[in-house]
Amino acid sequence: MAVVEGLIRSEADGTLSFGNHMLKDKAKKEDFEHNGDLYKVKTYATMTKLEKNGMFAYESVPGTSVNHFEESQDGVDFLVEGAEDAQLTIGLQDETEYEVFVNGESVGKMNTNLGGKLNVSVELAGAGEVKVSVRK
Repeated sequence: MAVVEGLIRSEADGTLSFGNHMLKDKAKKEDFEHNGDLYKVKTYATMTKLEKNGMFAYESVPGTSVNHFEESQDGVDFLVEGAEDAQLTIGLQDETEYEVFVNGESVGKMNTNLGGKLNVSVELAGAGEVKVSVRK
């Protein structure tokens, strides 16, 4: 897996890829259309953020590269890569319990807050790509 050229792109399988954790300077792309929605991405080495139709969808500190990001009624799935361990914040449904899986193994059940945000720590340093799956 590698950084996402052009900062954001639609994949042939209908998913979305975004972010570039290798950038030293901030970069952003707005009004990217994917499956009828408008996305905005801001990314660089210390932060990656994705908005969908003006609403929060994803953020990582430090920055990450995300491939095959797919939202469904039950949660979200994606592959993530970064130079060091990252704190991910994912936008989901308000005050809902989700089970979080990292590389196929459950790391526990977590609840979103009133704003629908779920925080997950992922070990990325030297790991290459890591699969994250969040399910109701």
